[in-house]
Amino acid sequence: MKSSKLKVKAILLDLDGTIVDSKEAYLEAVEAAFATIKQKIVNAKTVTEIPKRLEQNLPISDIIKADTRKFLEIYLKTYYKATATKAKPLPNVDNALEKLSQKAKLALITMRCVPKRKIMDELENFGLEKYFQHIMTALDTRNPKPAPDALIECARQLGIQTRDCIFVGDSVADVKAGKNAGVKTVAVLSGIFSRKELEKEKPDLILENVNQLPGFLE
Repeated sequence: MKSSKLKVKAILLDLDGTIVDSKEAYLEAVEAAFATIKQKIVNAKTVTEIPKRLEQNLPISDIIKADTRKFLEIYLKTYYKATATKAKPLPNVDNALEKLSQKAKLALITMRCVPKRKIMDELENFGLEKYFQHIMTALDTRNPKPAPDALIECARQLGIQTRDCIFVGDSVADVKAGKNAGVKTVAVLSGIFSRKELEKEKPDLILENVNQLPGFLE
């Protein structure tokens, strides 16, 4: 991938941290959940540490000194509600999607546990829904990322072999899911994971953001 441009038939993209900036929603969710259990936020790093661990199915019991189930119930409820108003498109992402849609079929895969209609409404509000031929949420698959199920089903819906797809995401789970599905993986640094964290998973390519991707495709 580094020495020549890719020729692909489908580009599967993650949502949060890849297409939209959801950091304000993470903050609102963390603040609401900590307030509910009457615990002070440990430090600023906690705002991103919580979603990082949840995405990787890692425990949070060393951070939460109360009922973690109650914390997570409030956290997730607040987060899903907050994304409707706090999530916003990353800079120039519309131009990137326009260019990418001219090169391959585009699909969106998000592990937000919400109906597909909510995601479509959000994308329509941003003027981005028109670029995607298929959208999947956590409600559309039994096994979320890093399992490959959502990616494989998405490729099937597009009528494209997984070997002809790339998956673009900002997280460790995104890279693992891509590798598990047998697609090429592109990690972007526009989310909450660091370059060092993503490098450990050995994606095929690491970019600052999705805006750079068109330059790496035929």
